Amino acid sequence: MTGKGSVNHNSRKFHAKNTDPERSSLNVEYCNENIKDVYHELFDEALAWYNEKQTRSDRQIDDYYEKICSGKQEKPFHEIIIQIGNKDDMGAKTEDGRLAAGILDEYMQDFQRRNPTLRVFSAHLHMDEVTPHLHIDFIPYTTGSKRGLETRVSLKKALAELGFKGGTRSETERNQWVAAEKEQLAEIMLRHDIEWEKKGTHEKHLSVLDFEKRERQKEVEELEQTISGGREELADLIYRQTAAEQETEQIRKEGEEIRKEVSELSATNHLLKEQTETLAEDKEKLLSENEKLEKQQKKLQQELNKMVQSKEVMERNIHAYDEDVKWQLAEPGALMSAKAYRDKKALPLVEKLKEVVKSLTIKCVQLAEQCKKLTVKVDGQQKQISRLTDKVMEQSDIIDRLQGKVSDLGRLERHLGREQVQSIVERTKALEQAERANKRPKRAFDISR
Repeated sequence: MTGKGSVNHNSRKFHAKNTDPERSSLNVEYCNENIKDVYHELFDEALAWYNEKQTRSDRQIDDYYEKICSGKQEKPFHEIIIQIGNKDDMGAKTEDGRLAAGILDEYMQDFQRRNPTLRVFSAHLHMDEVTPHLHIDFIPYTTGSKRGLETRVSLKKALAELGFKGGTRSETERNQWVAAEKEQLAEIMLRHDIEWEKKGTHEKHLSVLDFEKRERQKEVEELEQTISGGREELADLIYRQTAAEQETEQIRKEGEEIRKEVSELSATNHLLKEQTETLAEDKEKLLSENEKLEKQQKKLQQELNKMVQSKEVMERNIHAYDEDVKWQLAEPGALMSAKAYRDKKALPLVEKLKEVVKSLTIKCVQLAEQCKKLTVKVDGQQKQISRLTDKVMEQSDIIDRLQGKVSDLGRLERHLGREQVQSIVERTKALEQAERANKRPKRAFDISR
C-alpha cells in the first residue's frame, strides 16, 4: 500500500499510540537523508541551467523544493508501505513475524537497483508495531525534459522510464508499478515457502503482465524511434531551412552591397569617361598651343639670328668706313683754298657721315627695343611652356588613375559577368532618372474649355 508519508514518524522522532517504544531498538533504518539535501543533489545543476536561460528574473526559480511543495502538480516525495500478512498470522513478536521481517529486508536490499528513477532518501523497517512493515520514501524524477528543468520531479515520467506506460484508468503507471512490486515481493516470499494469497483481487498472473508490458514497451519503443526519427528529420529540415534563410539573407546583403558598389563604380566610371574625354581634349589643346609656342620660339630665334647678322653686317660696314676710299677725307690740292676744301670735300663727307650715324643710331635703338621685347616674349613663352608641361603631366597622372578605375570595373565584370554588371548599371541609371524626375518641379496647366 502507499501513503502520504511521515519521515519523522518513520524515524521515530516521536511515538504514536500504536508503537511500543521498548521494541523500537529492533527497528532497522536503511537510510534517513535530509530531503532538501537530496533535492540539491538531484536538481541544482538543472536549476542553474534553467535560470541561466531565463531572460526575465520573475521566471527564475530560487528554491526548487519550495516550488514543488507549494505547487499542485507534483508531490515533493512519495511513500510505499510493504507488509506481509497481519497481526494474526505475522505478528511482530512471533517467529513468523521475524520471517516476514527477513523477507522485507531482502526486498528492500534490491529496491533502489530495480527503481533507479525513484531516489530513496528514507527507508525504515518497523518491528515496534503489531505487524512488521517497511516504509520507503522516494523522490521520483526524470531527465531530458524539454519543458521546465531538464531534470525535474515527475512520478509519471519516472515510472514511464521504468517501462510502465499508462493505459486505462485502472492501469495507470502507478498501479502497474505497484502490481509489479507486489510480484517482486511474492517471488521472495515463494523462495521462503510462503505463497501469496490474493484475496478479493482479479489481478492477472505475473507472466501475463510481464508479457503485455514487454509488448507494450516494444510498441512504445518503436513509436518513440519513429517519433525520434521524425523529430530528427524535422530538426534537420528546420536547421537546413534556417541555414538556407541565413545564406539567402547573406547573399541578399552581399548583393545589395555589390549593387551599391556597382552603382558607385558606374557613376564613377561615367564621370571618369567624361573627365577623360575633357582631359584628352585639354591635352590636345595644350599640345597644339605648345606646338604653336615652339614655332613662335623658332621664329623669334630666327629674328634674333637676323639681328645678330645685322650686327655683323654693321660691324663689317664700320670696317668699310675705315678702309673704303669714298669714306676717306681727300688730301687738299695744291691750288685749293681752305674754304674750297671745306665746302667741296669736308662738309659733304661730314653730312654723309651724319646721315649714316643717324641711320645706325635709329637702327641700333630699334634692334635693342626689338631684342628686349623678344626676350620678354621668350621668357613668357618659356614659363607658359613649363606650366603647360606640368599640366600635361598632371592630366597624365589623372588619366592613369582613371585607367585604374576602369580596370577595377573590368575586374568586377569578370567576377560578376558583364551582363549582370550591365543589368545593375541599367537599373541604377533608371533609378537615378526616376529620382531626377521626382526632384523636377511639376508644372501646373489650367485647362479651360
